[in-house]
Amino acid sequence: MSAFSDPIALLDSAFRSATTAAFPDVGDTDPLITASKQAALGDFQANVAMSLSKRVGKPPREVAAAIVAKAGTNAELAQIAEPFTDKSIAGPGFINIRLKGDALAALLTSMDTQSLGVPAPQVKETIAVDLCGVNLAKQMHVGHLRATIIGDALARVYERLGHNVIRQNHLGDWGLPIAMVTAKVASDAKAGKVNLNTLKLDDLDRAYKQAQRECTADEDGLAAVEKFNLGPKARAELEEQVFGAREKLAAAKLTLVKLQSHDPEVFAVWERIAKITVDECVAVCARLHAIVRAEDTAGESSYSNELGEVVDDLVKRGIAVESDGALVVHLDGPDDLNDHGQKINEPCIIRKSDGGFLYATTDLAGIRRRVRKFGASRLVYAVDARQSLHFQQVFAAARKAGYAKMPNGQNAILRHAGFGMVLGDDGRPFKTRSGENVKLTDLIDQSHQRASVEVNRRSASLPESERDRIAEVVGVAAIKYADLANDRMKDYVFSFDRMVAFEGNTGPYLLYAFARIKSILRKAQAEKGLDTGANAPFRKAPLAIVQPQEKTLALAILRYPGALRSMADSCEPHRLCGFLYDLAGAYSSFYDACPVLNAEDEATMLSRLRLCDLTGRVLEDGLTTLGLPIVDRM
Repeated sequence: MSAFSDPIALLDSAFRSATTAAFPDVGDTDPLITASKQAALGDFQANVAMSLSKRVGKPPREVAAAIVAKAGTNAELAQIAEPFTDKSIAGPGFINIRLKGDALAALLTSMDTQSLGVPAPQVKETIAVDLCGVNLAKQMHVGHLRATIIGDALARVYERLGHNVIRQNHLGDWGLPIAMVTAKVASDAKAGKVNLNTLKLDDLDRAYKQAQRECTADEDGLAAVEKFNLGPKARAELEEQVFGAREKLAAAKLTLVKLQSHDPEVFAVWERIAKITVDECVAVCARLHAIVRAEDTAGESSYSNELGEVVDDLVKRGIAVESDGALVVHLDGPDDLNDHGQKINEPCIIRKSDGGFLYATTDLAGIRRRVRKFGASRLVYAVDARQSLHFQQVFAAARKAGYAKMPNGQNAILRHAGFGMVLGDDGRPFKTRSGENVKLTDLIDQSHQRASVEVNRRSASLPESERDRIAEVVGVAAIKYADLANDRMKDYVFSFDRMVAFEGNTGPYLLYAFARIKSILRKAQAEKGLDTGANAPFRKAPLAIVQPQEKTLALAILRYPGALRSMADSCEPHRLCGFLYDLAGAYSSFYDACPVLNAEDEATMLSRLRLCDLTGRVLEDGLTTLGLPIVDRM
């Protein structure tokens, strides 16, 4: 085998042919090849007999026997699988398949290349991934965690599979709330209360909250004073607050007009606020080992001149119509379906009755830009699952408007990779004790501190600076893996104690597995005098898959290309996490049962050393694809 072939793909092809040969009338049928859950029965199983039974009018075991008879004559299958017997059919009709040791060795050898068996794509796509989604003048907090790391992981897996990826950090930098903080900062700067050149994001965060308070009139309070006749003093206090807030709000609206017309003085303040926000976002993402750069930022402001054009276009073509003063795109046609093929029915509002645009308007402009300007054939949005209806409406409206249509006439794939919430121990959204959102920088700092305790205990002999570096990596990996390992659609409880543990399905456990492999390679050089460089002879040593633990590890490694594809197709990082955890577990069993440097002979030692090295490279590649940092020693 000169090029790597996924064993599941090989088995799928062979059993498709066997099923068609046994039952020509049913046509091409998925043989339902899966990894076996009982190693004693086989490595894989074909489950097609049960589903095919009713179609051909025969008992499942009889169907399975007919398929096995045809599969037994397949010369290509005979090269990789052990001969089939009566015992190959189990239960109601499961077909058990056991691969040959030499076939596994050949498959591993063909996979042991720089690409690790991952082929170049037949068609290289441009894929736009919407991630992060921060707001102007506000600190990144735990609410941005999942959008950032899930979006980054998806972008990374598409890049790993050979596609061109465009990251889009949708910055909330336009509208009245932004005008409020801009007016506040401009006013304070003019009064000498702040220096625009030395402003920090914390300063802007406080200014944002203060501006919100100053612009919010206590109309209910004033109404209560009048209703219950609470006296002139209370009336005077409430009137002062209400009139003051109204003045502040009017000033903010005037600032918004100036901002929209790019008034030099106002726009300069806004640009300064934007730069501080984006620079801090990039720095926090760098600490999280998430690739979000300044040039990836696509603020709502960048669409401001396109929104009117989009609305005019939709009205002109009769796609948007008036409804109670607002403009809407009706989604009640036969092709207006959600991702599950169900009718949407609810219209997509693109302009309010007061003439204001909505998030849907901006997102429609975004789809149009990403498909027409960037040439994207797939758009993925890593955004809170509570926005599901919004995206289904926007996607359907974009298809109806033709904004998703590519030059070849087909629609780009539009995908909302929604996710659940991060919860505290009380089952509510994760907050500080004071009820504030937890800042991401504080989250990283605390995880670093907790990881330091365990790293210092385990690696007391290492220099303090190296222990601190390892603890930083372990802390970040712990946070990210705990998130990514969960089904993204589900909420999960944030628990430092669980996520920084070195046992179980955690980031630190996987880092430790990788570090243990690196330790073996260092010992091979120090104790055996072996060359362990990139072109070391052991990397070409013949592989021998003999012991059960070697076979289990080999089968785990061979699943890697499929695990990457599965994550990319489903937009579910937990699938790759599950693969890496299984791989680490298989390696641990192999390590305990199969001596490497103390193997019975040199050939076995070199084979196992190569197996260790290949496992390490797959672990490193998979962890990097998820966006987890790694260390060579712990």
